[in-house]
Amino acid sequence: MENVPRLLAFRGGDIFALFVDTLRAADYHVVWGVLYGPDFGLAQTRSRLVLLASRLGEIAMPSPTHSADAHRTVREEIGMLPKLKHGDVDDADPLHRASRLSDTNAKRIAAAKPGGTWRDWDLELVTPCHRAETGKGYSSVYGRMSWAAPSPTITTQFFGFGNGRFGHPEQDRALSLREGALLQGFPRDYQFVPPGEPVQFKKVGRLIGNAVPVNLAGAIARTVRQHIESFG
Repeated sequence: MENVPRLLAFRGGDIFALFVDTLRAADYHVVWGVLYGPDFGLAQTRSRLVLLASRLGEIAMPSPTHSADAHRTVREEIGMLPKLKHGDVDDADPLHRASRLSDTNAKRIAAAKPGGTWRDWDLELVTPCHRAETGKGYSSVYGRMSWAAPSPTITTQFFGFGNGRFGHPEQDRALSLREGALLQGFPRDYQFVPPGEPVQFKKVGRLIGNAVPVNLAGAIARTVRQHIESFG
């Protein structure tokens, strides 16, 4: 089971507690915890609630593979990729493509600072909704990532500059599909569409953003395998 950590607090935690009690009543041994992506080699600050249940016996949560001083950064994960302008596609990799920006958003990303917010911009670049009192608290959009830190959580809309902190650290564009996939832990040559078929931003972006990060999935799978083998 994998879900967002907010499930632990939903309705005061009663729903999650009921689910755990139901599993235990069915003779399952249950453990759960919030796994932090960088602790498992993911260059992304993604946290996920993971629950494991077994009828074989006690089961443990996956152990972190990376200490805090060894967390991977955006530069380590995507810094080697060829440069792109917004709207361009890399000739050698059809997934290394960046969505086209409007003229206004091109000016906004040029004014964006790594790790900053739209509050750094000149007022004329700030959207009307963010100028309003009700929008001033929404600073986690129209941002650039920082080279020296993990990325924010990759969502299904990571290829859009206005959808989060998905601006490239130094190039004036949002993440390419390939960069999003790498930050989700997919191999450099992983293909999401058959050769020769068109690459659709929304379709492929949804596949990438909805995926359980490969590093976390691998850690969970290894834990389950070791658990089964220990009772073999």
